[in-house]
Amino acid sequence: MPLRGTAVPTALALALVAGCAPPPSSGDNVVAAAPRRPAVAPASKVPVQKISYPATGSGTYAAAPKEFAGPRSGGEVLRYRVLVEQEINGIAVGEFAETVRSTLADPRGWTAGGDRSFRRVGRGAQADFTIYLVTPGTRDDLCQDDANGYTSCRNGEAVVINVARWVKGVPRYAPGLETYRQYVINHEVGHRLGYGHQLCPGKGEPAPVMQQQTLGMHGCKPHSWPYRDDELYTGAAGQYNDSAPPREGAAQP
Repeated sequence: MPLRGTAVPTALALALVAGCAPPPSSGDNVVAAAPRRPAVAPASKVPVQKISYPATGSGTYAAAPKEFAGPRSGGEVLRYRVLVEQEINGIAVGEFAETVRSTLADPRGWTAGGDRSFRRVGRGAQADFTIYLVTPGTRDDLCQDDANGYTSCRNGEAVVINVARWVKGVPRYAPGLETYRQYVINHEVGHRLGYGHQLCPGKGEPAPVMQQQTLGMHGCKPHSWPYRDDELYTGAAGQYNDSAPPREGAAQP
């Protein structure tokens, strides 16, 4: 059942299986058999779904199931829920949730200090915060800020990821989309943990994860993790007067 209101994708690998047999004996008076074509399993006909979403969704969500309660690093356990807006096509809730889980569990992430760990809970369970993947318009409803439809945000217990940034990233972010996705999760969860915006520490240096890398690098290099060399990596507190690019609309398949 879909989750409504405040309750808080996919490429399939196509495997080609080929037979392999030992060659015939090379002894005298042996006639080699004619070569046989290896058997090939038929390729799957399941189409690859493209990603699409409207400018604004309905505010109805699919919820990721709880994760297995395996070992944790110690400290405070923060429970979070993952919701994906129903009108986002081509991004399965489990796919998004796994990227979130692996990012939060990475040894360079927010658990590196040993004072906290994260656990995903399922529908209806008590959570400390919720991570949403939403359309640009719903982003504005949840963020309650300048309604730019471009950035992601954190508003109270809501960590809001704009699907437009999840799918497209931002211009000139050289490491690519995977790194940007790790950044935006860590940045917005960082706000939930109480960290504010930070400045680039120097030209050519890695950007702190709490720098607003979505809007500009200011001489720093893209960097997606809170910790470097087992130390929390920060810059001076503050933010730049960067404007968000124009609002984006729907994405068609």
